[in-house]
Amino acid sequence: MGERDDYKFLEIRDAIASINQKVSLIGVIIECGFPKKTRGTDCFCILKIVDESYPKAGLSVNMFAEHFGMLPLVASLGDIIHLSHVVMKTHGGEVYAIFNKKFSTYALYNGKGSESFLPYQNHPKFIRRDLDKKFITGLRKWFVDFRIDEDSNNFSLVRELKETKAVDLACKIIHVQEFGKDEWMAFLWDGTDTRPNSIPTRAEAEKDNPLPLHPEPLPLSRDILGSFPVLGTVLRVVFDQGIKKHGLHLLNIGKWMKFVNVCCEDYGGLWLGRLTPSTKFRYTSDRDHLVSERQRLYNTRLCMRYGRNPYWSFPWTSPITEVDYKDVSSVTLMDVLTYPEVTAKFLCVVRVVAAYPWKAKDFCSRGIYRIRLTLEDPTARIHAYLYGKDGEKFFGGLPTIDVLTRKRNALLGVATSDDGEGTEDAARNPPWVQCCLKSYYLDKSDPWGSRHYQIFGTGLVVE
Repeated sequence: MGERDDYKFLEIRDAIASINQKVSLIGVIIECGFPKKTRGTDCFCILKIVDESYPKAGLSVNMFAEHFGMLPLVASLGDIIHLSHVVMKTHGGEVYAIFNKKFSTYALYNGKGSESFLPYQNHPKFIRRDLDKKFITGLRKWFVDFRIDEDSNNFSLVRELKETKAVDLACKIIHVQEFGKDEWMAFLWDGTDTRPNSIPTRAEAEKDNPLPLHPEPLPLSRDILGSFPVLGTVLRVVFDQGIKKHGLHLLNIGKWMKFVNVCCEDYGGLWLGRLTPSTKFRYTSDRDHLVSERQRLYNTRLCMRYGRNPYWSFPWTSPITEVDYKDVSSVTLMDVLTYPEVTAKFLCVVRVVAAYPWKAKDFCSRGIYRIRLTLEDPTARIHAYLYGKDGEKFFGGLPTIDVLTRKRNALLGVATSDDGEGTEDAARNPPWVQCCLKSYYLDKSDPWGSRHYQIFGTGLVVE
């Protein structure tokens, strides 16, 4: 980095030894959180910076201002911040810097790859000096090969999510979309499958309160779905009210990022992430070992014959179904949704999480099966229909209502009491089963818009 100038421009390593002193620093921003209000009238945010002298732990900087507009708005993690007259403090054994709104100043510069020495944002009282260029250039060159080598155990895979527990994730940003005024959702992926949730709702409520097919309020377009990976869960993540506009610009589609303190919850049996005021974004290089680890797991699955089977269905799917397609590899429901032809046939491994109608006595009308099933795997949920002869094959003809009910209970994971009666109010855990699907359309003038799915060539072997 070279020698510092005579206005106490310190390396971070030297600054942490200057407790209660005013210092000037320049570093690369590797982490930032959402700005918040203090208990008084001010607002604040916390940044973490590194330089060549202190590349691992980083130094936290607590930034204070009279209003949000005076706080630094970091355009991209990896950008450079120049801090003048910040005070070094220590608490609980941790050293950090305090930006005092009365006498501290800052300037933000684009990071590696930029040749500009003009700050894209600066404090009104900040004074630029020609000598700053040397330090900015040195940081840009040094940061090109920078990586944060963190313990893999500190970052969960998507398949390790647990409800109500805040987790740290390393994910690729697949998509970001606004569904209403200031109602944004991010779509994150790391190549692994979320664990299946128990289905909490009363099964009979499917008519008036059906299970959601997705957490987003409107279905995504086929073009957008076509950009999604077909293997591994794409985790939907929403923003707590009031924090959206402060973090959206950091979510660059196609880039990997570490997310610290993401809350996870159950949304109709689907996983939903939530970014809160305590969530932080951390810089992640494409060469980061956490990224390499996730891509290796994904590539290994792609090469396996049964790699498209849900992770949680191994080692075997439930034997309660038999299918006509026995020697073909299964595909995911995202494969089905994004298949380039309107009509096609597929073999899938899914859970049947809902049925309408629910009562077995209503499955047939005038001797013809008409049932809508809700299927899910880690990539998607869809409605698929059982109709006519395909229904007869599925249920083994036209059995008694008691037999149909037992078959339905086994398929949808309804817990049964000692006397064999279904306890339909209890949470359900449907088994993973194989089934054959075919896609078809209802309107020749709008084949994609009228595309539906039907189960065929599948039998439920439960007595």
